[in-house]
Order: sequence, then C-alpha cells, then structure tokens
Amino acid sequence: MPLSEQEQRLLDEMERHLMNKDADVVSAPRDGQTLSYRNIVYGTILVLLGIGGLIAGVSSGIIVIGVIAFLVMVAGVVLAVTPARGFAAASPRSGEKKQKPSSSSSASFMDRMNDRWDRRQGDR
Repeated sequence: MPLSEQEQRLLDEMERHLMNKDADVVSAPRDGQTLSYRNIVYGTILVLLGIGGLIAGVSSGIIVIGVIAFLVMVAGVVLAVTPARGFAAASPRSGEKKQKPSSSSSASFMDRMNDRWDRRQGDR
C-alpha cells in the first residue's frame, strides 16, 4: 500500500532531520576539543609495539617485559583518545548560523517534537 502525500512528506522531513543530526553528531567536537590524528597514529604504534613486547615477554617467560609491554599498550590507548590541545571552542563554520528551534509554524515537525520532549523531560 503506497504512502499518502502527507505521509511521504513527513517521512522525507524525518529523514532529512535524521541526516542533519547524524552529521552533527559525527562532526561535533567533544567539549570544544577534537581528537588529533597525530595522537591516534602514535597511540596505535605504541599499542602495536606493546602487543609485540607482550608476545615477546610471554614467549621468553620474563614477566617484567610483559608488564612493561602492557603498560606501553595502555599508554598508547590513552594517547590515542586524548583530545588535541590548543583548539578553541568550536564555532559554527562561516556562513552557518546556529538556529534555536522554535515552536513557530516555520519550525520543522521534528524540531517541534524535540521541544515538546524537552519540556516534558524538564517537568519531571
């Protein structure tokens, strides 16, 4: 059974809204800081070296090498997930304006539903 014109419009609007929100989530920095690719690469290298050291320590039977290799792996993971320093809080790209959803008739259906949900959650 095909969708009515109104249902199709609503579905299209929901898809557009979902795509916009997904793009915001993927590109949004955490607390104004983004992950550094350099840190990710160095962290990955440290993890791989730690795995190699762990294998060498276990195969040779020297526990100290295994423990040190494990600590190198942990340091690599911490380095990889550490945000880059020196970046200011993210501001909207040039030409983009941050819009606050309003409950006016020009706001999209999903914005109005999000406003209603937020108000309902605030009442609890």
